[in-house]
Amino acid sequence: MIKLHHLNRSRSHRIFWLLEELGQPYEVVRYARDAKTNLAPPELLQVHPLGKSPMIEIDGQLVTESAAIVETLCRRFAPQMIPAADSQDHTRHLELMHFAEGSAMIPILLNLYVGRLGAAGAPLHPRINAELDSHFSYMNGLIRPSGHFVLDELSAADIMLSFPAEIAMRMGRAADFPALESFVKMIEARPAYQRTVEKGND
Repeated sequence: MIKLHHLNRSRSHRIFWLLEELGQPYEVVRYARDAKTNLAPPELLQVHPLGKSPMIEIDGQLVTESAAIVETLCRRFAPQMIPAADSQDHTRHLELMHFAEGSAMIPILLNLYVGRLGAAGAPLHPRINAELDSHFSYMNGLIRPSGHFVLDELSAADIMLSFPAEIAMRMGRAADFPALESFVKMIEARPAYQRTVEKGND
């Protein structure tokens, strides 16, 4: 049994979705953000010193960091979601697994936190917006004719990049990045994705 430590309104969403795609039995331990601060609750600190979600427990081991979780689950239960190790697609897979949490999330998080500064953060917004445009444009250009990022069917990279792609749509950038819009519509139409919504994975 896999146990997912799931925080509402977080990047844990895509792990919840992946578990539904895999069809493996799993248990969800839910945590709610503080209504005033929007921070994760202190209970998560009892699971891991950083107190962040997502985390999974599998075979008695705690696995943290989204890319490591996705890689672990796909290698074990859906190896077809990871390109062959000796292929060029595998190199692109590695790049995008790291890009999703490294490069792509930096301007997204800066936009979130600087936005809370009000007028004090105004001088930073032009640079942040330029970085958002650059990263979203890069993602938009990577999408294959099949609608996916690496393979022509759902892959680990699609799972990882779903979060920044959905953020782009929530920011109202659909018209600017139509391939990303199509990608988000495609994944949100998947039965496994819809099941996670029904189960309340916010």
